[in-house]
Amino acid sequence: MINKLFIIICITFLLSACAKKNTEATTTSLATEKQTQTKKVLVFTKTLGWRHKSIETGIATIKDFGKAHNFVVEHTEDSTHFSTAFLPKYDAIVFLSTTGNVLDDDAQKKFEAYIQGGGSYLGIHAAADTEYEWPWYGKLVGGYFESHPNNPNIRKATLQKTTNKHGSTKHYESSFSRDDEWYNYKNLNPNLTAVLQLDESSYEGGTNGDFHPIAWYHLYDGGKAFYTGGGHTKESYAEVGFRKHLEEALLWCLE
Repeated sequence: MINKLFIIICITFLLSACAKKNTEATTTSLATEKQTQTKKVLVFTKTLGWRHKSIETGIATIKDFGKAHNFVVEHTEDSTHFSTAFLPKYDAIVFLSTTGNVLDDDAQKKFEAYIQGGGSYLGIHAAADTEYEWPWYGKLVGGYFESHPNNPNIRKATLQKTTNKHGSTKHYESSFSRDDEWYNYKNLNPNLTAVLQLDESSYEGGTNGDFHPIAWYHLYDGGKAFYTGGGHTKESYAEVGFRKHLEEALLWCLE
Protein backbone atom coordinates (compact mmCIF):
# COMPACT_ATOMS: atom_id res chain seq x y z
CA MET A 1 0.00 0.00 0.00
CA ILE A 2 2.86 2.32 0.89
CA ASN A 3 4.66 1.50 -2.37
CA LYS A 4 1.55 2.28 -4.42
CA LEU A 5 1.11 5.60 -2.60
CA PHE A 6 4.77 6.46 -3.19
CA ILE A 7 4.47 5.66 -6.88
CA ILE A 8 1.34 7.83 -7.21
CA ILE A 9 3.12 10.75 -5.51
CA CYS A 10 6.14 10.38 -7.79
CA ILE A 11 4.00 10.29 -10.93
CA THR A 12 2.06 13.36 -9.79
CA PHE A 13 5.30 15.24 -9.13
CA LEU A 14 6.74 14.34 -12.51
CA LEU A 15 3.58 15.37 -14.35
CA SER A 16 3.55 18.69 -12.47
CA ALA A 17 7.22 19.33 -13.27
CA CYS A 18 6.68 18.59 -16.95
CA ALA A 19 3.69 20.91 -17.09
CA LYS A 20 5.69 23.69 -15.44
CA LYS A 21 8.58 23.15 -17.84
CA ASN A 22 6.25 23.31 -20.84
CA THR A 23 4.66 26.48 -19.49
CA GLU A 24 8.06 28.10 -18.97
CA ALA A 25 9.14 27.10 -22.48
CA THR A 26 5.99 28.60 -23.96
CA THR A 27 6.44 31.79 -21.96
CA THR A 28 10.09 32.06 -23.02
CA SER A 29 9.13 31.47 -26.63
CA LEU A 30 6.49 34.19 -26.51
CA ALA A 31 8.89 36.59 -24.81
CA THR A 32 11.54 35.92 -27.44
CA GLU A 33 9.01 36.42 -30.22
CA LYS A 34 7.88 39.71 -28.69
CA GLN A 35 11.47 40.84 -28.29
CA THR A 36 12.29 40.14 -31.92
CA GLN A 37 9.27 42.19 -32.96
CA THR A 38 10.30 45.19 -30.85
CA LYS A 39 11.95 47.89 -32.93
CA LYS A 40 15.26 49.41 -31.89
CA VAL A 41 16.65 52.92 -32.32
CA LEU A 42 20.27 53.99 -31.88
CA VAL A 43 20.90 57.59 -30.83
CA PHE A 44 24.40 58.72 -31.81
CA THR A 45 25.77 61.90 -30.20
CA LYS A 46 29.52 61.96 -30.84
CA THR A 47 30.91 65.50 -31.16
CA LEU A 48 34.31 66.67 -32.36
CA GLY A 49 33.29 70.30 -32.68
CA TRP A 50 30.73 72.37 -30.77
CA ARG A 51 28.81 70.31 -28.22
CA HIS A 52 25.21 71.32 -27.61
CA LYS A 53 24.03 71.43 -24.01
CA SER A 54 20.65 70.13 -25.20
CA ILE A 55 22.00 66.70 -26.22
CA GLU A 56 21.15 64.95 -22.94
CA THR A 57 17.65 66.47 -23.02
CA GLY A 58 17.24 65.23 -26.57
CA ILE A 59 18.28 61.70 -25.59
CA ALA A 60 15.75 61.68 -22.75
CA THR A 61 13.04 62.91 -25.13
CA ILE A 62 13.68 60.11 -27.62
CA LYS A 63 13.63 57.59 -24.78
CA ASP A 64 10.21 58.99 -23.84
CA PHE A 65 9.05 58.26 -27.38
CA GLY A 66 10.35 54.71 -27.03
CA LYS A 67 8.34 54.15 -23.87
CA ALA A 68 5.21 55.60 -25.45
CA HIS A 69 5.45 53.49 -28.62
CA ASN A 70 7.15 50.36 -27.28
CA PHE A 71 10.47 50.54 -29.09
CA VAL A 72 13.95 50.24 -27.59
CA VAL A 73 16.23 53.28 -27.52
CA GLU A 74 19.97 52.87 -27.09
CA HIS A 75 22.53 55.67 -26.92
CA THR A 76 26.20 55.73 -27.84
CA GLU A 77 29.09 58.02 -28.69
CA ASP A 78 31.19 55.04 -29.74
CA SER A 79 31.67 55.06 -33.51
CA THR A 80 32.65 51.36 -33.46
CA HIS A 81 28.90 50.68 -33.27
CA PHE A 82 28.90 51.46 -36.97
CA SER A 83 29.77 47.92 -37.94
CA THR A 84 28.08 44.89 -39.45
CA ALA A 85 27.79 43.46 -35.93
CA PHE A 86 25.72 46.37 -34.60
CA LEU A 87 23.95 48.35 -37.32
CA PRO A 88 21.61 45.59 -38.59
CA LYS A 89 20.06 45.45 -35.10
CA TYR A 90 18.56 48.92 -35.48
CA ASP A 91 15.49 50.07 -37.36
CA ALA A 92 16.61 53.70 -37.29
CA ILE A 93 19.79 55.63 -36.51
CA VAL A 94 19.46 59.11 -35.00
CA PHE A 95 22.30 61.62 -35.34
CA LEU A 96 21.50 64.02 -32.50
CA SER A 97 23.53 67.24 -32.82
CA THR A 98 26.67 65.43 -33.87
CA THR A 99 29.53 67.67 -35.03
CA GLY A 100 32.74 67.14 -36.95
CA ASN A 101 34.12 64.01 -38.62
CA VAL A 102 32.70 61.43 -36.25
CA LEU A 103 33.14 58.25 -38.35
CA ASP A 104 36.29 56.76 -39.86
CA ASP A 105 36.41 55.37 -43.40
CA ASP A 106 35.38 51.86 -42.39
CA ALA A 107 32.45 53.06 -40.26
CA GLN A 108 31.33 55.26 -43.14
CA LYS A 109 31.23 52.29 -45.50
CA LYS A 110 29.25 50.26 -42.97
CA PHE A 111 26.73 53.06 -42.51
CA GLU A 112 26.36 53.44 -46.27
CA ALA A 113 25.66 49.70 -46.50
CA TYR A 114 23.08 50.01 -43.71
CA ILE A 115 21.16 52.71 -45.59
CA GLN A 116 21.52 50.87 -48.90
CA GLY A 117 19.98 47.85 -47.22
CA GLY A 118 16.82 49.81 -46.38
CA GLY A 119 17.91 51.53 -43.16
CA SER A 120 16.50 54.79 -41.79
CA TYR A 121 18.21 57.98 -40.65
CA LEU A 122 16.97 60.89 -38.53
CA GLY A 123 19.18 63.97 -38.28
CA ILE A 124 18.55 66.59 -35.62
CA HIS A 125 19.96 70.13 -35.68
CA ALA A 126 23.79 69.91 -35.82
CA ALA A 127 23.63 66.58 -37.65
CA ALA A 128 23.99 68.94 -40.64
CA ASP A 129 27.24 70.25 -39.10
CA THR A 130 28.86 66.85 -39.51
CA GLU A 131 31.12 65.01 -41.98
CA TYR A 132 31.79 67.78 -44.49
CA GLU A 133 34.38 65.63 -46.25
CA TRP A 134 31.93 62.78 -46.84
CA PRO A 135 29.65 63.86 -49.73
CA TRP A 136 27.42 60.78 -49.41
CA TYR A 137 26.51 61.84 -45.88
CA GLY A 138 25.71 65.38 -46.98
CA LYS A 139 23.29 64.04 -49.57
CA LEU A 140 21.75 61.70 -46.97
CA VAL A 141 21.10 64.58 -44.57
CA GLY A 142 19.92 66.75 -47.43
CA GLY A 143 22.33 69.66 -46.91
CA TYR A 144 25.17 71.01 -44.80
CA PHE A 145 25.18 73.76 -42.19
CA GLU A 146 26.67 76.97 -43.58
CA SER A 147 25.94 79.67 -40.98
CA HIS A 148 23.45 80.98 -38.47
CA PRO A 149 22.44 84.39 -37.14
CA ASN A 150 24.68 85.97 -34.53
CA ASN A 151 24.00 88.25 -31.57
CA PRO A 152 21.77 86.57 -30.63
CA ASN A 153 21.98 83.25 -32.45
CA ILE A 154 18.69 82.13 -30.85
CA ARG A 155 15.74 84.19 -32.05
CA LYS A 156 12.08 84.01 -33.01
CA ALA A 157 11.23 83.24 -36.62
CA THR A 158 8.12 82.38 -38.61
CA LEU A 159 7.88 78.87 -40.05
CA GLN A 160 5.59 77.91 -42.89
CA LYS A 161 4.14 74.45 -43.30
CA THR A 162 4.60 73.19 -46.85
CA THR A 163 2.49 70.03 -46.61
CA ASN A 164 -0.32 68.43 -44.62
CA LYS A 165 0.60 64.95 -45.81
CA HIS A 166 3.42 64.25 -43.37
CA GLY A 167 2.75 63.36 -39.75
CA SER A 168 5.56 65.60 -38.51
CA THR A 169 3.63 68.74 -39.46
CA LYS A 170 -0.06 67.79 -39.31
CA HIS A 171 -0.44 69.36 -35.87
CA TYR A 172 1.03 72.70 -36.93
CA GLU A 173 -0.85 75.73 -38.23
CA SER A 174 0.00 76.77 -41.79
CA SER A 175 2.23 79.48 -40.28
CA PHE A 176 3.59 79.74 -36.74
CA SER A 177 6.51 81.18 -34.78
CA ARG A 178 9.04 79.67 -32.41
CA ASP A 179 12.48 80.40 -30.98
CA ASP A 180 15.53 78.37 -31.99
CA GLU A 181 18.93 78.68 -33.63
CA TRP A 182 18.15 78.85 -37.34
CA TYR A 183 20.62 77.34 -39.77
CA ASN A 184 21.44 78.46 -43.28
CA TYR A 185 22.31 75.53 -45.54
CA LYS A 186 24.56 74.78 -48.49
CA ASN A 187 24.57 71.91 -50.99
CA LEU A 188 20.86 71.27 -50.52
CA ASN A 189 19.81 67.99 -52.14
CA PRO A 190 17.31 68.87 -54.92
CA ASN A 191 15.41 65.63 -54.27
CA LEU A 192 14.37 66.46 -50.72
CA THR A 193 10.74 67.19 -49.80
CA ALA A 194 10.44 70.14 -47.43
CA VAL A 195 7.82 69.95 -44.69
CA LEU A 196 8.73 73.25 -43.01
CA GLN A 197 10.52 76.30 -44.32
CA LEU A 198 11.62 79.59 -42.78
CA ASP A 199 10.20 82.97 -43.72
CA GLU A 200 13.43 84.96 -43.87
CA SER A 201 11.51 88.24 -43.68
CA SER A 202 10.54 87.33 -40.10
CA TYR A 203 14.09 87.43 -38.69
CA GLU A 204 17.59 88.65 -39.46
CA GLY A 205 20.36 86.36 -40.66
CA GLY A 206 18.72 84.15 -43.29
CA THR A 207 20.71 83.58 -46.50
CA ASN A 208 18.79 80.87 -48.37
CA GLY A 209 16.20 83.23 -49.81
CA ASP A 210 12.64 82.34 -50.80
CA PHE A 211 13.28 78.61 -50.42
CA HIS A 212 14.73 78.01 -46.96
CA PRO A 213 13.75 74.52 -45.80
CA ILE A 214 14.25 73.81 -42.11
CA ALA A 215 12.76 70.29 -41.97
CA TRP A 216 12.52 67.75 -44.78
CA TYR A 217 12.51 64.08 -45.79
CA HIS A 218 13.48 61.98 -48.79
CA LEU A 219 14.32 58.50 -49.98
CA TYR A 220 18.03 58.10 -50.52
CA ASP A 221 20.29 55.31 -51.80
CA GLY A 222 17.92 52.50 -50.83
CA GLY A 223 16.91 53.93 -47.44
CA LYS A 224 15.03 56.90 -46.03
CA ALA A 225 16.05 60.06 -44.22
CA PHE A 226 14.41 62.85 -42.25
CA TYR A 227 16.14 65.99 -41.01
CA THR A 228 14.95 68.80 -38.77
CA GLY A 229 16.94 71.94 -38.05
CA GLY A 230 15.23 72.53 -34.68
CA GLY A 231 16.52 71.34 -31.34
CA HIS A 232 19.37 73.70 -30.45
CA THR A 233 17.94 74.60 -27.06
CA LYS A 234 16.93 72.44 -24.10
CA GLU A 235 13.63 74.31 -24.09
CA SER A 236 12.84 72.98 -27.59
CA TYR A 237 12.32 69.50 -26.18
CA ALA A 238 9.73 70.80 -23.72
CA GLU A 239 7.63 72.40 -26.50
CA VAL A 240 4.54 70.36 -27.24
CA GLY A 241 4.67 71.24 -30.93
CA PHE A 242 8.35 70.47 -31.45
CA ARG A 243 8.15 67.23 -29.46
CA LYS A 244 5.25 66.09 -31.65
CA HIS A 245 7.19 67.09 -34.77
CA LEU A 246 10.20 65.06 -33.66
CA GLU A 247 8.12 62.10 -32.49
CA GLU A 248 6.25 61.80 -35.78
CA ALA A 249 9.49 62.17 -37.74
CA LEU A 250 10.97 59.22 -35.87
CA LEU A 251 7.82 57.15 -36.28
CA TRP A 252 8.01 57.80 -40.02
CA CYS A 253 11.58 56.51 -39.98
CA LEU A 254 10.35 53.35 -38.22
CA GLU A 255 7.52 52.63 -40.67
